[in-house]
Amino acid sequence: MKTSDFYYELDESLIAQTPLEKRDASRLLVYNRETHEVEHRVFSDIVEYLRPGDVLVINDTKVIPARLYGVKRGTQRAVEFLLLRRISLDTWDIIMKPGRKLKAGDEVVFSDRLSATILKKKEDGVTEVRFSFDGVFEAILDELGEMPLPPYIHEKLSDPSRYQTVYAREEGSAAAPTAGLHFTPELLDKIVSMGVVIARLTLHVGLGTFRPVKVESVEDHVMHSEHYHVSEEAAEAINAARQSGGRIVAVGTTCVRTLESVSDEAGVVHAGSGETDIFIKPGYRFKAVDALVTNFHLPESTLLMLVCAFAGHKETLALYRDAVERRYRFFSFGDAMLIL
Repeated sequence: MKTSDFYYELDESLIAQTPLEKRDASRLLVYNRETHEVEHRVFSDIVEYLRPGDVLVINDTKVIPARLYGVKRGTQRAVEFLLLRRISLDTWDIIMKPGRKLKAGDEVVFSDRLSATILKKKEDGVTEVRFSFDGVFEAILDELGEMPLPPYIHEKLSDPSRYQTVYAREEGSAAAPTAGLHFTPELLDKIVSMGVVIARLTLHVGLGTFRPVKVESVEDHVMHSEHYHVSEEAAEAINAARQSGGRIVAVGTTCVRTLESVSDEAGVVHAGSGETDIFIKPGYRFKAVDALVTNFHLPESTLLMLVCAFAGHKETLALYRDAVERRYRFFSFGDAMLIL
């Protein structure tokens, strides 16, 4: 398939710049893959579509203040880092701007307590660097770093916690798993009280999730790997639900990619940690996911391709056109879909 097969027209005014005051007040487009029925609801209505015995799978990754601003040592040349993936205690993969004018051995200074040395350039604009710091790196990052909002969000976020899910706890992401932003503690409590099990997994969102597709043929796109962890407890809960007839409801494309990476051909989920570069596109056979909660994604993105694989290519684009006509809010702070 061509990348252009996943294009749709979007008025820029529909790109949500700020989150709604209430997380679960977003709109919810519900699509049933069997009946092709479409409903337009409010996100808090999601409880009406869940059943006792289902498992709601959430990604508990936490966004770090991954954007740093510094200068090249000995000059006043401004440099921006976006931290992507931690390799060791002091070594990271990053995206650097400007990337062309710095080379291996150059040093970037962020403060008198934090600097970084360029180690090597990798593919697709990724650079490996080694940080030097005086104190605890995480504490310095909290002090100097900024929340890495996507480039299509132009408004300053007054409350950084709104770019975190309420259940975020495992630090390491360069972007939020945005489908989870709609849940509140009260909504999650209500879901549990219904007899739905909540299973946590972790996938640290990095370049693999949000890197744009720049090739003409979808098959030529290469995903970058991202780190995941699935506990024994989560795997057991998911497998037990499947055996008893419950549905596996994945909150977000990150949960889908993780579950499909750790499941075998029979749909059995295996606990463990590792790296995944799975690329889910139309034609993929899902093994572990029965329903999906997701936001509306950028045209020609791997995230939209995953949704098309799950709900159908033509069907998904038709749903997106309907959402545009009804003026749904799009992207990270936008509205949501539930695909059953």
